[in-house]
Amino acid sequence: MPHGKPAGVACVQLDVQLRCKLFGDPRRPAFCGGLKASAEMCGTTRDEALLSLSELERLTRPLT
Repeated sequence: MPHGKPAGVACVQLDVQLRCKLFGDPRRPAFCGGLKASAEMCGTTRDEALLSLSELERLTRPLT
């Protein structure tokens, strides 16, 4: 996604298990490597993590 990933759209590099296909690959975007999971960001369940990521996308989306 050379121009970034729109909020609410899954990354094209996720496989069917929602795992990054570029993990450990030098082509992986620096942003992805810099995003460090934490208990505060991820919560205790997958649903909590997805809610948190959705909120981060909402807060950082460009103004149109």
